[in-house]
Amino acid sequence: MTSQTEARQIRVVPHFMRLHEWIAVQEGYFQDEGLEPEMLTEAMHSVSGHSGDPYLQRPQDRVFVEEVANSACAWGSVCNAGAGLGKFVPDLYGVARFAIFAAPGSNITRLHELRDIPVGVGIMAGSHFTTLTTLEQVLPVDRVKVVHTGGPGRRLTALLDGEVQAANLLDPEIAIAEAKGLRKLAQGEFRTLFWVSASMGTDTLTAYFRALRRADERLRAEPSAFYHLWERNVPPSLAGDHDYRTFGLGELLVFEPFDEDMIAETVRHADRWNLRSHVQHEVASTVVSVSV
Repeated sequence: MTSQTEARQIRVVPHFMRLHEWIAVQEGYFQDEGLEPEMLTEAMHSVSGHSGDPYLQRPQDRVFVEEVANSACAWGSVCNAGAGLGKFVPDLYGVARFAIFAAPGSNITRLHELRDIPVGVGIMAGSHFTTLTTLEQVLPVDRVKVVHTGGPGRRLTALLDGEVQAANLLDPEIAIAEAKGLRKLAQGEFRTLFWVSASMGTDTLTAYFRALRRADERLRAEPSAFYHLWERNVPPSLAGDHDYRTFGLGELLVFEPFDEDMIAETVRHADRWNLRSHVQHEVASTVVSVSV
C-alpha cells in the first residue's frame, strides 16, 4: 500500500447514476490504491441541473479544462473524445438505466403517441441517444422529436412543472418519478464509458479502476449497506424524505472490453442521426487503455 505522503491526487466527478465512487471513499478503496480523491460533487450536481447549455459548453464539457475522471453514455463518450474533450477508456463499461415518463396529468399512455411531441433530453448524452433508439422502433424517423431540456434533475423538474409532455430520466430521478406516480412509457438499459482527461496518467487510472472494481463487487454482494449513499446523488432541487431502498443498485460496471464491434455500433448510431458533426479525430486516437 502506498503511504499517505506518496498518495497521487485525482479529481473525480462522481456520477449521479451510480454509487461506486462513494463506496470507494467510504470503504477506503481509493486510499488502499494510494489515491487521494477530490470529489467534485458540485460538478456532478451542475451536470444534473443545467438548463439546456449548448454542446461543448455544458458543465460536463467545462470540467475538462482540468484533469478529471468522469463518464457518460457510450455514444457521448466516443463523440466527445472525437470532439477533443478527453479520451475514453475501452477496457470496461457501465450498464445504466433510462426511462421515458409522461408529465403529470398527461393523456399519453403509449410510445407511439409521442409522434411529433418533443421529448425532453440532454443533448449528446445518454437520454438523447436512448430516446432516439427507443422511438425509432415505433415511429418514422422524421416524426421523432426531442428538445434539449438540460440534465436529468432539470428534466424531472420540467416534467413536474408541465414544461414538457414527456422526458427521458436516469437514476436517481427514475425512483423519484416513480414515487411521485408519474406514468412510465418505456424503460431500458444502455452502456456507458469512462471519459477522462487526456493528461491523466495510466498508473493513476489503473489504480482508480481497481478501487471501483472493489466497490462494484461490494455493492453487488451487499447492496443494502450502501443505499443511503444515494442521498449524495440527489440534486438539491429534488432533495426530500426519499426511501433510498427503492432506488436500487443504479449503474453497474462490467470489467470486460468495450470491443471494436461495440465501438463500431456506437459510431454507426451517431452517424445515422447525424450526431457526429463535432467529431474531428479518428476513434483510434481518442482511446487510453488501462489494466483493470
